[in-house]
Amino acid sequence: MATKVMMEALSPTMEEGRLAKWLKNEGDTVANGDVLAEVETDKAIMELVARGDGVLRKRLIGEDTTAPVGDLIGIIAGADEDISAMLAGAGGGDAGASEAKSNAKGEAKDAASDDAASAAAKPSSEGAAKPSEAEASSEAPANKADAPAAASATSAPSEKPAQSDADGRVLASPLARRMASEQGVSLSNVQGSGPGGRVVRRDIEAAASQAASAPASSAKAAASSSSTSANAGASAPAAAQAKPQGKPPAIPLAPSMQIDGDARDVPLTQMRKTIARRLSESIGPVPTFYLTAEFDTTTVASLRTQMASAGDAFKVSVNDIIMKATAVALAKHPECNAHWLGDSIRYHARVHLGMAVATDDGLIVPVIRDADTKGLGQIGREARELAGRARERKLKPEEYTGSTFSVSNLGMFGIDQFTAIINPPEVGILAIGSSETKPVWEDGAFVPKQRMRVTMSCDHRVIDGAVGARFLQTLKHLIENPFLMLY
Repeated sequence: MATKVMMEALSPTMEEGRLAKWLKNEGDTVANGDVLAEVETDKAIMELVARGDGVLRKRLIGEDTTAPVGDLIGIIAGADEDISAMLAGAGGGDAGASEAKSNAKGEAKDAASDDAASAAAKPSSEGAAKPSEAEASSEAPANKADAPAAASATSAPSEKPAQSDADGRVLASPLARRMASEQGVSLSNVQGSGPGGRVVRRDIEAAASQAASAPASSAKAAASSSSTSANAGASAPAAAQAKPQGKPPAIPLAPSMQIDGDARDVPLTQMRKTIARRLSESIGPVPTFYLTAEFDTTTVASLRTQMASAGDAFKVSVNDIIMKATAVALAKHPECNAHWLGDSIRYHARVHLGMAVATDDGLIVPVIRDADTKGLGQIGREARELAGRARERKLKPEEYTGSTFSVSNLGMFGIDQFTAIINPPEVGILAIGSSETKPVWEDGAFVPKQRMRVTMSCDHRVIDGAVGARFLQTLKHLIENPFLMLY
Protein backbone atom coordinates (compact mmCIF):
# COMPACT_ATOMS: atom_id res chain seq x y z
CA MET A 1 0.00 0.00 0.00
CA ALA A 2 1.31 3.44 -0.94
CA THR A 3 2.51 5.74 1.83
CA LYS A 4 2.46 9.53 1.66
CA VAL A 5 5.59 11.41 2.68
CA MET A 6 4.38 14.58 4.37
CA MET A 7 6.19 17.70 5.56
CA GLU A 8 5.95 16.92 9.26
CA ALA A 9 5.95 19.33 12.20
CA LEU A 10 9.43 18.46 13.46
CA SER A 11 9.32 21.15 16.16
CA PRO A 12 6.40 22.44 18.26
CA THR A 13 6.47 25.89 16.61
CA MET A 14 7.18 24.76 13.04
CA GLU A 15 4.71 26.01 10.41
CA GLU A 16 6.76 25.24 7.30
CA GLY A 17 10.03 23.49 6.52
CA ARG A 18 12.78 23.85 3.95
CA LEU A 19 13.96 20.57 2.43
CA ALA A 20 17.73 20.92 2.83
CA LYS A 21 18.77 17.61 1.28
CA TRP A 22 17.19 14.45 -0.06
CA LEU A 23 19.03 11.39 1.28
CA LYS A 24 17.08 8.93 -0.89
CA ASN A 25 16.69 9.03 -4.65
CA GLU A 26 13.65 8.04 -6.66
CA GLY A 27 13.76 4.27 -7.12
CA ASP A 28 15.62 3.62 -3.85
CA THR A 29 14.20 0.94 -1.56
CA VAL A 30 13.23 2.33 1.86
CA ALA A 31 12.09 0.76 5.10
CA ASN A 32 9.94 2.20 7.85
CA GLY A 33 12.18 4.47 9.93
CA ASP A 34 14.81 5.10 7.24
CA VAL A 35 15.94 8.72 6.99
CA LEU A 36 14.57 10.20 3.76
CA ALA A 37 15.71 13.80 3.98
CA GLU A 38 17.14 16.60 6.10
CA VAL A 39 14.66 19.37 6.82
CA GLU A 40 15.49 22.86 8.09
CA THR A 41 12.92 23.84 10.72
CA ASP A 42 12.58 27.12 12.57
CA LYS A 43 15.10 25.91 15.16
CA ALA A 44 17.33 23.14 13.79
CA ILE A 45 18.08 20.77 10.92
CA MET A 46 16.08 17.61 11.59
CA GLU A 47 15.76 14.21 9.95
CA LEU A 48 12.56 13.24 8.13
CA VAL A 49 11.97 9.49 8.31
CA ALA A 50 9.90 7.11 6.23
CA ARG A 51 6.54 6.00 7.64
CA GLY A 52 6.23 2.91 5.48
CA ASP A 53 8.08 0.29 3.46
CA GLY A 54 8.56 0.19 -0.30
CA VAL A 55 10.26 2.24 -2.99
CA LEU A 56 10.57 6.03 -3.07
CA ARG A 57 8.56 6.46 -6.25
CA LYS A 58 8.30 10.26 -6.35
CA ARG A 59 10.01 13.26 -4.79
CA LEU A 60 7.51 16.08 -5.20
CA ILE A 61 9.73 19.00 -4.17
CA GLY A 62 13.38 19.75 -4.82
CA GLU A 63 16.17 20.65 -2.43
CA ASP A 64 16.12 24.20 -1.01
CA THR A 65 12.33 24.24 -1.46
CA THR A 66 9.99 25.33 1.36
CA ALA A 67 6.68 23.58 2.01
CA PRO A 68 3.99 24.10 4.69
CA VAL A 69 3.51 21.48 7.38
CA GLY A 70 1.09 18.82 6.08
CA ASP A 71 2.01 19.17 2.41
CA LEU A 72 2.68 16.03 0.38
CA ILE A 73 6.36 16.00 -0.62
CA GLY A 74 6.91 12.38 -1.69
CA ILE A 75 5.34 8.97 -2.28
CA ILE A 76 6.51 5.54 -1.10
CA ALA A 77 4.88 2.56 -2.81
CA GLY A 78 5.53 -0.81 -4.37
CA ALA A 79 7.69 -0.87 -7.48
CA ASP A 80 4.69 -1.64 -9.75
CA GLU A 81 1.95 -0.01 -7.69
CA ASP A 82 -0.32 2.54 -9.38
CA ILE A 83 0.18 5.95 -7.74
CA SER A 84 -1.59 8.05 -10.39
CA ALA A 85 -4.42 8.95 -8.00
CA MET A 86 -1.96 10.30 -5.45
CA LEU A 87 -0.12 12.23 -8.13
CA ALA A 88 -3.35 13.76 -9.38
CA GLY A 89 -4.35 14.69 -5.83
CA ALA A 90 -0.99 16.35 -5.30
CA GLY A 91 -1.78 18.90 -7.98
CA GLY A 92 -2.00 17.63 -11.55
CA GLY A 93 -0.99 14.52 -13.39
CA ASP A 94 2.74 15.04 -13.04
CA ALA A 95 3.52 15.56 -9.37
CA GLY A 96 7.20 15.31 -10.07
CA ALA A 97 7.06 18.44 -12.20
CA SER A 98 7.77 20.64 -9.19
CA GLU A 99 11.21 19.16 -8.59
CA ALA A 100 12.00 18.92 -12.31
CA LYS A 101 10.98 22.54 -12.81
CA SER A 102 13.09 23.59 -9.84
CA ASN A 103 16.15 21.76 -11.14
CA ALA A 104 15.64 23.01 -14.70
CA LYS A 105 15.32 26.57 -13.44
CA GLY A 106 18.55 26.21 -11.48
CA GLU A 107 20.36 24.80 -14.51
CA ALA A 108 19.06 27.59 -16.74
CA LYS A 109 20.26 30.21 -14.27
CA ASP A 110 23.63 28.50 -14.08
CA ALA A 111 24.00 28.64 -17.88
CA ALA A 112 22.90 32.28 -18.02
CA SER A 113 25.42 33.33 -15.38
CA ASP A 114 28.29 31.03 -16.43
CA ASP A 115 30.32 33.90 -17.90
CA ALA A 116 29.66 36.08 -14.87
CA ALA A 117 30.72 33.32 -12.52
CA SER A 118 33.96 32.78 -14.44
CA ALA A 119 34.71 36.50 -14.38
CA ALA A 120 33.99 36.67 -10.65
CA ALA A 121 36.43 33.84 -10.03
CA LYS A 122 39.32 35.84 -11.56
CA PRO A 123 41.30 38.22 -9.32
CA SER A 124 40.27 41.83 -9.90
CA SER A 125 41.21 45.08 -8.23
CA GLU A 126 37.60 46.18 -8.47
CA GLY A 127 35.59 43.03 -7.76
CA ALA A 128 37.81 41.18 -5.27
CA ALA A 129 36.85 41.49 -1.62
CA LYS A 130 39.51 43.40 0.35
CA PRO A 131 40.54 41.93 3.70
CA SER A 132 40.78 44.16 6.75
CA GLU A 133 44.17 45.46 7.85
CA ALA A 134 44.17 43.04 10.79
CA GLU A 135 43.45 40.10 8.50
CA ALA A 136 46.03 41.26 5.94
CA SER A 137 48.76 41.54 8.58
CA SER A 138 48.04 38.11 10.02
CA GLU A 139 47.41 36.19 6.80
CA ALA A 140 49.76 37.75 4.22
CA PRO A 141 52.71 35.53 3.17
CA ALA A 142 56.02 36.24 4.95
CA ASN A 143 57.60 37.27 1.63
CA LYS A 144 56.73 37.38 -2.04
CA ALA A 145 58.05 33.90 -2.66
CA ASP A 146 55.32 32.55 -0.37
CA ALA A 147 52.53 34.09 -2.43
CA PRO A 148 52.29 31.34 -5.07
CA ALA A 149 52.14 28.68 -2.37
CA ALA A 150 49.45 30.59 -0.52
CA ALA A 151 47.46 31.07 -3.70
CA SER A 152 47.78 27.39 -4.49
CA ALA A 153 46.54 26.45 -1.02
CA THR A 154 43.58 28.78 -1.37
CA SER A 155 42.49 27.33 -4.69
CA ALA A 156 43.31 23.72 -3.84
CA PRO A 157 39.81 22.59 -2.81
CA SER A 158 38.41 22.93 -6.34
CA GLU A 159 39.51 23.18 -9.93
CA LYS A 160 36.43 25.08 -11.11
CA PRO A 161 34.30 27.81 -9.52
CA ALA A 162 30.95 26.94 -7.97
CA GLN A 163 27.75 27.41 -9.94
CA SER A 164 25.85 30.63 -9.23
CA ASP A 165 22.31 31.81 -9.85
CA ALA A 166 21.39 34.90 -11.86
CA ASP A 167 22.00 37.10 -8.80
CA GLY A 168 25.55 35.78 -8.36
CA ARG A 169 24.64 33.72 -5.29
CA VAL A 170 26.42 30.37 -5.06
CA LEU A 171 23.97 27.48 -5.39
CA ALA A 172 24.29 25.47 -2.17
CA SER A 173 22.06 23.62 0.26
CA PRO A 174 21.51 25.17 3.74
CA LEU A 175 23.46 22.31 5.34
CA ALA A 176 26.39 22.88 2.96
CA ARG A 177 26.39 26.60 3.75
CA ARG A 178 26.48 25.90 7.49
CA MET A 179 29.29 23.34 7.13
CA ALA A 180 31.28 25.73 4.92
CA SER A 181 30.96 28.49 7.53
CA GLU A 182 32.03 26.18 10.36
CA GLN A 183 35.03 24.76 8.48
CA GLY A 184 36.17 28.01 6.85
CA VAL A 185 35.59 26.77 3.29
CA SER A 186 34.79 29.36 0.60
CA LEU A 187 31.73 28.24 -1.37
CA SER A 188 32.95 30.09 -4.45
CA ASN A 189 35.92 27.68 -4.67
CA VAL A 190 33.87 24.48 -4.39
CA GLN A 191 32.56 22.65 -7.46
CA GLY A 192 29.02 21.44 -6.72
CA SER A 193 27.98 17.88 -7.51
CA GLY A 194 24.31 18.23 -6.58
CA PRO A 195 21.32 18.93 -8.86
CA GLY A 196 21.97 21.88 -11.15
CA GLY A 197 25.55 22.15 -9.88
CA ARG A 198 24.52 22.85 -6.29
CA VAL A 199 27.13 22.53 -3.56
CA VAL A 200 26.07 19.78 -1.15
CA ARG A 201 27.49 18.19 1.99
CA ARG A 202 29.88 15.77 0.27
CA ASP A 203 31.44 18.67 -1.68
CA ILE A 204 32.22 20.58 1.53
CA GLU A 205 33.66 17.45 3.15
CA ALA A 206 35.92 16.88 0.15
CA ALA A 207 37.01 20.53 0.05
CA ALA A 208 37.81 20.54 3.77
CA SER A 209 39.84 17.34 3.38
CA GLN A 210 41.90 18.83 0.53
CA ALA A 211 42.40 22.11 2.42
CA ALA A 212 43.76 20.20 5.42
CA SER A 213 46.64 18.88 3.31
CA ALA A 214 47.48 22.33 1.91
CA PRO A 215 49.35 23.74 4.99
CA ALA A 216 52.02 21.03 4.74
CA SER A 217 52.76 21.92 1.11
CA SER A 218 52.71 25.61 1.92
CA ALA A 219 55.10 25.12 4.84
CA LYS A 220 57.51 23.19 2.62
CA ALA A 221 57.44 25.93 -0.02
CA ALA A 222 57.92 28.58 2.65
CA ALA A 223 60.96 26.75 4.04
CA SER A 224 62.53 26.58 0.58
CA SER A 225 61.78 30.23 -0.05
CA SER A 226 63.24 31.21 3.33
CA SER A 227 66.48 29.39 2.51
CA THR A 228 66.76 31.20 -0.84
CA SER A 229 66.08 34.57 0.75
CA ALA A 230 68.71 33.93 3.43
CA ASN A 231 71.42 33.24 0.81
CA ALA A 232 70.47 36.23 -1.29
CA GLY A 233 70.40 38.63 1.65
CA ALA A 234 73.42 37.43 3.62
CA SER A 235 75.03 40.90 3.44
CA ALA A 236 71.96 42.71 4.74
CA PRO A 237 72.11 44.08 8.29
CA ALA A 238 70.99 41.68 10.99
CA ALA A 239 68.34 44.11 12.18
CA ALA A 240 66.67 44.02 8.76
CA GLN A 241 66.60 40.22 8.78
CA ALA A 242 65.22 39.92 12.32
CA LYS A 243 61.52 39.34 12.85
CA PRO A 244 59.90 42.24 14.73
CA GLN A 245 59.37 41.45 18.40
CA GLY A 246 56.54 42.50 20.67
CA LYS A 247 53.97 42.86 17.89
CA PRO A 248 50.45 42.64 19.33
CA PRO A 249 48.39 39.68 18.16
CA ALA A 250 45.87 40.27 15.39
CA ILE A 251 42.34 40.93 16.56
CA PRO A 252 40.15 37.90 15.79
CA LEU A 253 37.44 38.91 13.38
CA ALA A 254 34.14 37.19 12.70
CA PRO A 255 33.60 35.90 9.15
CA SER A 256 32.27 38.74 7.01
CA MET A 257 29.42 38.47 4.54
CA GLN A 258 30.50 38.71 0.92
CA ILE A 259 28.41 41.13 -1.17
CA ASP A 260 28.96 41.27 -4.93
CA GLY A 261 27.64 44.45 -6.49
CA ASP A 262 25.54 47.07 -4.72
CA ALA A 263 23.40 44.75 -2.62
CA ARG A 264 22.58 41.13 -1.88
CA ASP A 265 19.16 39.63 -1.14
CA VAL A 266 19.25 36.56 1.10
CA PRO A 267 16.09 34.45 1.53
CA LEU A 268 14.92 34.16 5.13
CA THR A 269 15.82 30.94 6.91
CA GLN A 270 13.13 29.18 8.91
CA MET A 271 14.86 30.30 12.13
CA ARG A 272 14.99 33.94 11.05
CA LYS A 273 11.29 33.87 10.09
CA THR A 274 10.42 32.57 13.55
CA ILE A 275 12.63 35.15 15.28
CA ALA A 276 10.93 37.97 13.35
CA ARG A 277 7.45 36.69 14.17
CA ARG A 278 8.18 36.05 17.85
CA LEU A 279 9.82 39.42 18.46
CA SER A 280 6.95 41.19 16.71
CA GLU A 281 4.66 39.48 19.19
CA SER A 282 6.77 40.80 22.09
CA ILE A 283 8.15 44.30 21.67
CA GLY A 284 4.89 45.76 20.34
CA PRO A 285 2.01 44.18 22.30
CA VAL A 286 3.88 43.57 25.60
CA PRO A 287 4.00 46.65 27.87
CA THR A 288 7.63 46.40 28.95
CA PHE A 289 9.59 48.38 31.53
CA TYR A 290 13.21 48.00 32.55
CA LEU A 291 15.06 47.84 35.87
CA THR A 292 18.84 48.23 35.99
CA ALA A 293 21.11 47.42 38.94
CA GLU A 294 24.85 47.19 39.46
CA PHE A 295 26.24 44.19 41.35
CA ASP A 296 29.60 43.64 43.03
CA THR A 297 31.15 40.52 41.46
CA THR A 298 34.46 40.61 43.35
CA THR A 299 33.47 37.59 45.45
CA VAL A 300 32.26 35.75 42.35
CA ALA A 301 35.71 36.17 40.81
CA SER A 302 37.29 34.88 44.04
CA LEU A 303 34.96 31.87 44.10
CA ARG A 304 35.88 31.00 40.51
CA THR A 305 39.59 31.15 41.36
CA GLN A 306 39.16 28.91 44.39
CA MET A 307 37.10 26.36 42.47
CA ALA A 308 39.58 26.31 39.57
CA SER A 309 42.46 25.64 41.99
CA ALA A 310 40.67 22.45 43.06
CA GLY A 311 40.99 21.02 39.54
CA ASP A 312 39.46 21.22 36.05
CA ALA A 313 36.37 19.33 37.23
CA PHE A 314 35.42 22.33 39.41
CA LYS A 315 35.92 25.13 36.89
CA VAL A 316 32.87 27.33 36.37
CA SER A 317 32.22 30.52 34.43
CA VAL A 318 30.73 33.78 35.66
CA ASN A 319 27.71 33.00 33.49
CA ASP A 320 27.23 29.65 35.27
CA ILE A 321 27.15 31.44 38.65
CA ILE A 322 24.74 34.11 37.35
CA MET A 323 22.34 31.47 35.99
CA LYS A 324 22.42 29.54 39.26
CA ALA A 325 21.76 32.74 41.25
CA THR A 326 18.93 33.72 38.87
CA ALA A 327 17.29 30.31 39.23
CA VAL A 328 17.49 30.42 43.06
CA ALA A 329 16.07 33.97 43.09
CA LEU A 330 13.19 32.91 40.81
CA ALA A 331 12.36 30.05 43.18
CA LYS A 332 12.04 32.67 45.94
CA HIS A 333 9.98 35.00 43.71
CA PRO A 334 7.53 32.85 41.69
CA GLU A 335 5.66 36.02 40.72
CA CYS A 336 8.51 36.58 38.22
CA ASN A 337 8.67 32.92 37.17
CA ALA A 338 5.42 33.09 35.24
CA HIS A 339 3.67 32.93 31.86
CA TRP A 340 1.08 35.37 30.50
CA LEU A 341 -1.74 33.31 28.98
CA GLY A 342 -4.07 36.10 27.90
CA ASP A 343 -6.95 35.38 30.27
CA SER A 344 -4.84 34.06 33.14
CA ILE A 345 -1.34 34.07 34.64
CA ARG A 346 0.45 30.79 35.23
CA TYR A 347 2.94 30.84 38.10
CA HIS A 348 5.50 28.03 37.93
CA ALA A 349 6.83 26.12 40.92
CA ARG A 350 9.72 24.71 38.86
CA VAL A 351 12.42 26.92 37.33
CA HIS A 352 13.28 26.08 33.72
CA LEU A 353 15.90 28.65 32.78
CA GLY A 354 16.38 29.63 29.13
CA MET A 355 19.80 30.90 28.02
CA ALA A 356 20.09 32.89 24.80
CA VAL A 357 22.69 31.42 22.40
CA ALA A 358 23.81 33.22 19.23
CA THR A 359 24.21 31.05 16.13
CA ASP A 360 25.10 31.84 12.53
CA ASP A 361 21.41 31.73 11.63
CA GLY A 362 20.04 33.67 14.60
CA LEU A 363 19.18 33.38 18.27
CA ILE A 364 17.97 30.21 19.98
CA VAL A 365 17.19 29.63 23.67
CA PRO A 366 18.10 26.19 25.04
CA VAL A 367 16.57 25.35 28.43
CA ILE A 368 18.22 24.14 31.65
CA ARG A 369 15.40 22.42 33.51
CA ASP A 370 15.03 22.66 37.29
CA ALA A 371 18.07 24.94 37.34
CA ASP A 372 17.47 26.00 40.95
CA THR A 373 18.02 22.41 42.18
CA LYS A 374 21.26 21.79 40.22
CA GLY A 375 24.80 22.52 41.33
CA LEU A 376 27.14 24.96 39.60
CA GLY A 377 29.10 22.16 37.96
CA GLN A 378 26.01 20.51 36.50
CA ILE A 379 24.66 23.84 35.22
CA GLY A 380 28.02 24.60 33.61
CA ARG A 381 28.21 21.21 31.87
CA GLU A 382 24.63 21.42 30.60
CA ALA A 383 25.10 25.00 29.43
CA ARG A 384 28.21 24.16 27.39
CA GLU A 385 26.66 21.03 25.91
CA LEU A 386 23.41 22.77 24.96
CA ALA A 387 25.21 25.80 23.51
CA GLY A 388 27.43 23.56 21.39
CA ARG A 389 24.52 21.60 19.97
CA ALA A 390 22.55 24.81 19.43
CA ARG A 391 25.32 26.18 17.20
CA GLU A 392 25.37 22.88 15.30
CA ARG A 393 21.55 23.02 15.04
CA LYS A 394 21.23 19.60 16.65
CA LEU A 395 18.92 20.48 19.55
CA LYS A 396 15.84 18.36 20.17
CA PRO A 397 12.50 20.20 20.50
CA GLU A 398 12.27 19.45 24.22
CA GLU A 399 15.66 21.12 24.71
CA TYR A 400 14.53 24.56 23.51
CA THR A 401 10.90 24.73 24.66
CA GLY A 402 9.23 25.18 28.05
CA SER A 403 11.46 27.85 29.62
CA THR A 404 9.86 29.91 32.41
CA PHE A 405 12.42 32.77 32.40
CA SER A 406 15.44 33.64 30.25
CA VAL A 407 18.94 35.10 30.60
CA SER A 408 20.89 36.87 27.84
CA ASN A 409 24.60 37.60 28.38
CA LEU A 410 26.62 39.94 26.12
CA GLY A 411 29.27 40.70 28.71
CA MET A 412 31.84 38.57 26.89
CA PHE A 413 31.57 41.01 23.96
CA GLY A 414 32.44 43.99 26.16
CA ILE A 415 28.85 45.32 26.29
CA ASP A 416 28.39 47.31 29.52
CA GLN A 417 24.60 47.36 29.54
CA PHE A 418 21.68 46.51 27.24
CA THR A 419 17.99 45.63 27.25
CA ALA A 420 16.70 42.26 26.09
CA ILE A 421 13.34 41.47 24.47
CA ILE A 422 10.98 39.22 26.44
CA ASN A 423 10.30 35.79 24.96
CA PRO A 424 6.48 35.28 25.25
CA PRO A 425 4.72 33.80 27.11
CA GLU A 426 7.49 34.47 29.65
CA VAL A 427 7.12 37.73 31.59
CA GLY A 428 10.77 38.62 32.19
CA ILE A 429 14.31 38.32 30.88
CA LEU A 430 17.66 39.29 32.38
CA ALA A 431 20.31 41.12 30.31
CA ILE A 432 23.87 40.68 31.66
CA GLY A 433 26.60 43.20 30.87
CA SER A 434 30.37 42.95 31.25
CA SER A 435 32.21 42.84 34.56
CA GLU A 436 34.87 45.51 34.99
CA THR A 437 37.08 46.90 37.73
CA LYS A 438 35.92 50.23 39.18
CA PRO A 439 37.03 52.40 42.14
CA VAL A 440 34.44 52.08 44.91
CA TRP A 441 34.35 54.26 48.05
CA GLU A 442 34.57 51.93 51.02
CA ASP A 443 35.59 52.63 54.63
CA GLY A 444 36.96 56.07 53.82
CA ALA A 445 38.99 55.10 50.76
CA PHE A 446 38.62 54.08 47.13
CA VAL A 447 39.19 50.37 46.58
CA PRO A 448 39.12 48.43 43.29
CA LYS A 449 36.00 46.29 42.89
CA GLN A 450 34.56 44.14 40.11
CA ARG A 451 31.19 45.61 39.07
CA MET A 452 28.56 44.35 36.62
CA ARG A 453 25.36 45.93 35.31
CA VAL A 454 22.20 43.84 35.01
CA THR A 455 18.95 44.96 33.35
CA MET A 456 15.65 43.14 33.83
CA SER A 457 12.91 43.51 31.19
CA CYS A 458 9.49 43.11 32.84
CA ASP A 459 6.01 42.51 31.42
CA HIS A 460 3.97 45.08 33.34
CA ARG A 461 0.81 42.99 32.93
CA VAL A 462 2.31 40.55 35.44
CA ILE A 463 5.31 42.16 37.15
CA ASP A 464 4.95 45.50 38.93
CA GLY A 465 7.95 47.73 39.57
CA ALA A 466 8.24 46.81 43.25
CA VAL A 467 7.97 43.10 42.44
CA GLY A 468 10.81 43.29 39.93
CA ALA A 469 12.90 45.41 42.34
CA ARG A 470 12.53 42.82 45.12
CA PHE A 471 13.62 40.07 42.74
CA LEU A 472 16.75 42.05 41.80
CA GLN A 473 17.49 42.66 45.49
CA THR A 474 17.49 38.91 46.10
CA LEU A 475 19.60 38.30 43.00
CA LYS A 476 22.09 40.98 44.12
CA HIS A 477 22.39 39.38 47.57
CA LEU A 478 23.07 35.95 46.04
CA ILE A 479 25.65 37.18 43.52
CA GLU A 480 27.50 39.28 46.09
CA ASN A 481 27.42 36.32 48.52
CA PRO A 482 27.69 33.32 46.16
CA PHE A 483 28.57 30.89 48.95
CA LEU A 484 24.92 31.08 50.02
CA MET A 485 24.05 29.09 46.90
CA LEU A 486 26.20 26.19 48.06
CA TYR A 487 23.83 25.40 50.93
